[in-house]
Amino acid sequence: MCESLSLKHICHSCQELYLTPQIYKRQLLSNIQVISFYKYEEIKDLLHTKHTQLGFHIYNILAHRSMKLFSDEFHFEGSVVAIAIDDNIKSGYSHTAILSQTLKSQSIKPLFNKLRAKNLISYSGKSREFRINNPRDFRVNNFKEKDVILIDDIVTTGTTLNEAIIALQKEHKEVLFCLTLCDVNIS
Repeated sequence: MCESLSLKHICHSCQELYLTPQIYKRQLLSNIQVISFYKYEEIKDLLHTKHTQLGFHIYNILAHRSMKLFSDEFHFEGSVVAIAIDDNIKSGYSHTAILSQTLKSQSIKPLFNKLRAKNLISYSGKSREFRINNPRDFRVNNFKEKDVILIDDIVTTGTTLNEAIIALQKEHKEVLFCLTLCDVNIS
């Protein structure tokens, strides 16, 4: 960001200056809360690295600066799992799996390969109408825990999260809330 010499992909000064998370909340149509840490406009250039090898490092930095801090403060009685939206491996890693893994704590256990879209069409830059007309058609792979924190990198219209919540509820899972790196609707 500052183009100074650093052994990290984003130097400590730039992380402190540009990547200090805030808490942003919104309700989905399903009345489940989404907690985000950044405004999309603040980190969109970083998010666009997600399907490159550089994205692995950028997503790790973003996850540790936001989700890891959240998980260190989160306490829950019982067992809660973090389930990433469609944690398929692309470009050598899964960006949503990185976010989920970072939540690992005494209160949160990340699970992988538990929520997969059968429809792999890209929603990037698409309208709400397009998203509604082309559902993800999520498949839930069995897991025993009931309480879930749903993880994604970006919330735009909420269509993907709402569809994932419905799929999990059909399997008698309770989504406590959703966590995303950023919210496109926060300005």
